[in-house]
Amino acid sequence: MSFNDPIAELLTKIRNAKNAQHRFVDLSCSKMKVKILELLKAHGFIEHFLVDEPQHRLRVFLKYTKERGSVIRDLQRVSKIGCRRYLGYQEIPRVFNGMGISILSTSRGIVDGDTARNLKVGGEILCTVW
Repeated sequence: MSFNDPIAELLTKIRNAKNAQHRFVDLSCSKMKVKILELLKAHGFIEHFLVDEPQHRLRVFLKYTKERGSVIRDLQRVSKIGCRRYLGYQEIPRVFNGMGISILSTSRGIVDGDTARNLKVGGEILCTVW
């Protein structure tokens, strides 16, 4: 099944797998999804992910605590297909006082909110994760 919004598809599939306490989730692959997953891995929200080039698939391994609680509390898509949201670097929100991250698409690529603030670049806010 194909979707019009690949980022919303990524977030929804991760959210559904987290709620069902699955170990991993399979997704279609794109460069933007890989960059978002690299940010989630760097900030400790997922264990790791595998890229299967011949089949054009991604396998994302979710991270859980010892009590089998998910590390990811929630994922929200901010800028949508019908209503894009662009921010300057001063307007980038801090998600739960630094406990979460905001992911932006900027002229320097896809970066998290802190990096965008340090680089002093704004852009389209894609999603927030905490």
